Amino acid sequence: MSMDSEIFVKFLLTRRSIRKFKKDPVPIDLVKKILDIARYAPSAGNRQPWIFIAITDPEIKNKLSKIHRWAYPLEGAPIGIVVACNKDVSPDSYLVDCANAAMYIMFAAHAYGLGSVWLQTLRNIEDIQKILNLPSNYIPVAMIALGYPDESPSPKPRKELKDIAFLNTYGKTLE
Repeated sequence: MSMDSEIFVKFLLTRRSIRKFKKDPVPIDLVKKILDIARYAPSAGNRQPWIFIAITDPEIKNKLSKIHRWAYPLEGAPIGIVVACNKDVSPDSYLVDCANAAMYIMFAAHAYGLGSVWLQTLRNIEDIQKILNLPSNYIPVAMIALGYPDESPSPKPRKELKDIAFLNTYGKTLE
């Protein structure tokens, strides 16, 4: 493995979900860089059905942070990003397409020294559409709280590879 590969693997393995943020604002130019990177996420047929809404308004962040009990990190984050997908552009794959874009946002944020956390949206689609004035064909697939980390969480336990990876058919381990 090359040195670059080792660095990249370490990068992937050190990304954490950050729920506590410093109050320092995130420069909008940095947000633009992150969203520009997200444009390169893979999507079925290269349809790119996503839009990104960067949220700095405290009132909007507060409303979104109250849509369910696990959305609270958004209130304390300097910025939130909602990834929404046009379901008409990619009716069979918009959820996966936008999940890819959301992951690119979180990786780009990590690369620039920011922390982030994925906040579930799919139980609250209509609430989010209303708060953000989204048309009904734009489905909010993810909210991401973003900012400079004010915590350093340890890695969470992971399932053993032997329990989740199979060869050719379910149940046949890779060993």
